[in-house]
Amino acid sequence: MGLKLKALCKSPWIFHINTGACNNCDIELVDALTPRFDVERLGVLLVGTIRHADVLVVTGGVTQQAAPRLRRLHQQAPKPCLVIACGTCACTKGIFHDGYHMVGPVDEIVPVDIYIPGCPPKPEAIIDAVVKLLRKVA
Repeated sequence: MGLKLKALCKSPWIFHINTGACNNCDIELVDALTPRFDVERLGVLLVGTIRHADVLVVTGGVTQQAAPRLRRLHQQAPKPCLVIACGTCACTKGIFHDGYHMVGPVDEIVPVDIYIPGCPPKPEAIIDAVVKLLRKVA
């Protein structure tokens, strides 16, 4: 487990899931991965499967349809798996607060390690959150 934490500090691999967002947070997250902001300089890499990820980034409030999928993804992730709630909807359900289809914010489904508020959060805020998360792990 100690070896995994050392690798996580050097090069966190992230997996992104949208659990009911309007896609603004998704666009900003992808923008953080472009050469303009370049989170790869921190070793951050977007991976295509949760089984290779160290960090799970969740955008959007959790819908009834997405809740069991989010739980399953969190269970399939190698431990320790850190969770980032990205955007106001992921943190508090945002404008979908009274929606009939919303189960809750991310922290009611899986444990969250760090929150990134904003609608949508800027790439600078996403990078800052990743740096704080890496410091927290180290």
